[in-house]
Amino acid sequence: MILDWASRFNWDQVDTVLLDMDGTLLDLHFDSFFWLQHLPKRYGQKYGLPIEQAIPDIKQRLADKQGTLDWYCTEFWSRELDMDIIGLKREIQHLIGERPQTIDFLQALGDRGKDRVLITNAHRDSLDIKFSVTDIQPLLDKVISSHDYGYPKEDQNFWQQLQQNMPFDPARTLFIDDSEPVLRSAEVYGIGHLLAIETPDSQQASRPYFGFPAIQQFAQILNLRNPKDSHGKI
Repeated sequence: MILDWASRFNWDQVDTVLLDMDGTLLDLHFDSFFWLQHLPKRYGQKYGLPIEQAIPDIKQRLADKQGTLDWYCTEFWSRELDMDIIGLKREIQHLIGERPQTIDFLQALGDRGKDRVLITNAHRDSLDIKFSVTDIQPLLDKVISSHDYGYPKEDQNFWQQLQQNMPFDPARTLFIDDSEPVLRSAEVYGIGHLLAIETPDSQQASRPYFGFPAIQQFAQILNLRNPKDSHGKI
């Protein structure tokens, strides 16, 4: 599907590139490991629970809030679990890293004069941590957290707020994300070009995206000056 999509895609029809962060520009492995392993471990230690009990407990709490702004809110989970979520994230921040070709892709977009806008459901304090250990922030023209608007990207209100605060032409916008529900929401709003990430977590298998073209590497859709992954290979 991506080969056909890429062959028909015309960058001259795009002014704005909206970019997700976790799973799109950054490897989702950090977040997966934090929420499904590190947090349950620390949660179990605090409340005297074996890891076998803590993991499904945390998973259920997350499932109950999925798709809501609370699901992405570090302040909410700090209160809900009575734990320092940001402090716990810093314990494993060495796991944070860009996906392959991210820096080259952002630089190439800038060279082509595209407006590079990060739109993420991550809380601002999570953004601070990730910006401190990656090189993506200087290559972004604007950074927007859904917490700024009070609605997650899954909600149409987010897109309406985005349009009001940052005027752009939806028909001339490319949006790249690793979440199918978020891509569906963008599709409903009328974003003209939608693209998914096949392998947002480097430690997990590829995901199927029904109805959306998907890529493994950014070089599939844009000629990169020096397309390299974290190991220096194309």
